[in-house]
This record gives sequence, C-alpha cells and structure tokens, in this order.
Amino acid sequence: MGEYNGLAGMVNGTAAEMVLEPEQKPRVITDVPDRGSYNAVIIGGGPAGMTAGVYLARKMVSTLIVSPNLGGQVLWTSNVDNYPGYDIISGYDLAMKFKDQLMENRIDIRIGDSVVAIEQTDRGGIARTERGAEYLFRGLIIATGKRSRKLNVPGENELYGRGVTYCSTCDGPLYRGERVAVIGGGNSGITAANDLSALGCSVSVVEQQPVLQADGVLVEKARASGAVTFYINHQVEEILGKTGVTGVRISDRGTSMATMIEVRGVFIEIGLVPNSTFAEGILELNSRREIIVNCRCETNRPGMYAAGDVTNVPDKQIIIAAGEGAKAALGLHSYLMTH
Repeated sequence: MGEYNGLAGMVNGTAAEMVLEPEQKPRVITDVPDRGSYNAVIIGGGPAGMTAGVYLARKMVSTLIVSPNLGGQVLWTSNVDNYPGYDIISGYDLAMKFKDQLMENRIDIRIGDSVVAIEQTDRGGIARTERGAEYLFRGLIIATGKRSRKLNVPGENELYGRGVTYCSTCDGPLYRGERVAVIGGGNSGITAANDLSALGCSVSVVEQQPVLQADGVLVEKARASGAVTFYINHQVEEILGKTGVTGVRISDRGTSMATMIEVRGVFIEIGLVPNSTFAEGILELNSRREIIVNCRCETNRPGMYAAGDVTNVPDKQIIIAAGEGAKAALGLHSYLMTH
C-alpha cells in the first residue's frame, strides 16, 4: 500500500483498511445503491457542496453527495462578473466548471434526490432521502443552500407556471417584448429587471421598502434602460388572471391607494429561505432558520458541519460558499483523522 494520506472505504473499516492506492482511477457513480456507508456524506450540490466534495475526494475520504442537481442556485444565475479568474461567465457555465472538476475525482454522487431527515448515532449518523434511500456516515456536511421565498398572496400558487415564476434566467426568454412585473428591489430583483429589459420587456419593479435595496450600479443601469418603472413602498395584494397572468394589484403602503398593473409575467425575487427543515431539532438554527456554525463551519453536533447559504455566515456569494465548502471539508477530514 502507498503512504497513508486520508480516509476512504466504509464506516466500519479500520484506518489501514481505508487507504486507497494513489493510482486507482477516478470513479463517479450517479446511480448509487439505496443503502450504503460512507465516511462523509455531503448534502447539497451547489458551490459549497461540490467544493467540499473535491477537497474530501483529494483527501481520499469515501464520500457521497446527495443533491437534486449539481449547480444549485448558480444554475439559475444569468451572468457572474465577480468570480475570480473570469471577467464574466454565465451561471450555468460556472456550475459546469465546478461539476467537471468534481467528476475528475473518486466520489459517489446521487442526483435527483434530497435528504429529508438526519439522525445522530454513536458512530456518526444516518441520512434518509426523499426516495427512501438510507446512508450511514461518520461525518456530515450540509450545503443545501436556499430556495425562493414566496409572496403568499392570492393567485401566486394558482398561476405558478402560467405567468408566475421565480427565475428570470429560466423563463425570461418566454416573455420577450412583453409587459412584466418584478417583485423585489434587491440585487436579484434589479438584476432580473435588467435582464428582462434587455429582452425588450417593459418592466414594473415593485418594492415594499421606501428605498431600493439593490447596489447602486444595478439601479443606475435599470434607470438608464428607459424600460423600467419603479413602484417603491408598494406591496403586492393579488396576482390576477384565470388561465394565465393578466396583471398585478398593488397598494401604496403609505396611502393604501390601489393600482392595477397589466402584465403577462410576474417574476418574484424577494429573497431566499434556507433549506434547513430536515435539520430542525438536530442542529441549532437562528431566527432566520439558518444553521449556526463557527469559523470552522462546525455546528453544535460533533462531526456535523455546514457550509454556504444555508448557514448564518453573512454575504451570500458564490466565492464565499465555495470557500466555506473547502473549510468544512478540511475540518471534517481533521475530525475523521482524530475520531
């Protein structure tokens, strides 16, 4: 056997049994069995999860990634212009760069499934998935990110997929040249407005706060387009339509005066909610339902780490998520070596 340089193999193996020969070929299994044991399970396949996977694979830790997809929220991002090494790159292309590097390594991947429950045991824990799979682990990294926040107004659920959408990158081209509304005046909302105006859309931005929350450069671009109208300090009361969206009814939060905007599409961009439900009662969460971690990505449970947007780490950025994924992987590797 070669020099010992990490952990690999099944949970019940000894350190000697868990050494891999350096010359062994990379292995990616996207159709893993429904039962198995791993030294590390990573929940989530976004930048944090994929980076953690690369680091653990290079440490020769037997690792499984469970995720609905590889890419996460980055897949739905139009262009990224603040990731080092690229002047500008589409979110999809950047996600594929992460994926390509991940798949050069020896790692098991279960795509199209989600972990719905975790349980701590004396020797680590158990992760159970939506499709009935069950995996034992010695260490865990949660990198499940966030999901779109809903407005919870009449018409939202009824017209979802028929004019109501949460992804301008995915669905924007379907509304080329149409009148649309973007709900939310933060960075994601104004970015969506700019993307839609570039498609020839007439865009109405509805923001419930007295001022726009987005970065000044994004707002300036939206104003300069001449295609964006702002309804600041307004809230959505109802999304209108029967078989498809026909408009949005909004009200001024100061005067309560109602306004109806005729639109064909409604793009909801009001923030994200952590995908942490399965961790409730196991891990400590804050008031925003984010998993609380320290500077080493450690949770309140030994051997359980979290990284990326699902945590309480501020500034939700792709590069920060990737960095946190690396920290979590290195921390988990050290934990496995000493336990």
